[in-house]
Amino acid sequence: MMELKLTRPICFFDLETTGTNVVSDRIVEIAILKVFPNGNKESKTWLVNPECEIPEAVVAIHGISNEKVAKEPTFKELAKTIHQMIKDCDLGGFNSDRFDIPLLAEELLRAGIDFDMKNTVSVDVQTIFHKMEKRTLSAAYQFYCDKNLEDAHSAAADTNATYEVLLAQLDRYEDLENDVKALSAFTTRKQSVDFAGFISYNKEGVEQFSFGKHKGRTVDDILDNEPGYFGWMLNADFPLYTKKVLTQIKLRRLNNKLS
Repeated sequence: MMELKLTRPICFFDLETTGTNVVSDRIVEIAILKVFPNGNKESKTWLVNPECEIPEAVVAIHGISNEKVAKEPTFKELAKTIHQMIKDCDLGGFNSDRFDIPLLAEELLRAGIDFDMKNTVSVDVQTIFHKMEKRTLSAAYQFYCDKNLEDAHSAAADTNATYEVLLAQLDRYEDLENDVKALSAFTTRKQSVDFAGFISYNKEGVEQFSFGKHKGRTVDDILDNEPGYFGWMLNADFPLYTKKVLTQIKLRRLNNKLS
């Protein structure tokens, strides 16, 4: 199987959570597989006390019960260690652009870690799979690697399977470039400024709102003409990363006016 061409490390990661709401749900398990440019790998898995009840329907999917995580560290206690492992790395996962990265960002920001994707690219292996074949991780593993995925919904098994699927995809598709930035561009669905897609870039590359009554209007325009909207968004139930992006735009405008 071919090696992944890297200029810096990439961390493939998978989360098991209390549910699928990026804003309100919490991590109960995180596994990270760090792959270095020289081919070396480092793997870590943590069980996490979410400090809230894991619904029975969710326990039935991943098998992580409330009792199992009761004495495990909270995400806040693990945040610095996890951030240190992924810092200055690119990120990879399966459905990671729409779920795992946004939820991880929320947990890190909640724990006081100033997580940012500005200098990081992400490769969503599910998007490559869906663009090429349209199936699930177990089917992808069977299809590309000719193996059965044992322990599906075990975070460690899923991260290793995701990494193996990406390598097999590079073997299979000659026109798929073995370069993390190119893979990231291929797997990016749309140009969002924030993960959740509330703020996007317009054709001129300027930030605009992509939801609600101001959809299609630039953030600058709304900040000029309806400054109360900024305060409403900061106090409403939007993801912390969306609020962070909005605050950065406002601070940038302020600095431009002062300079």
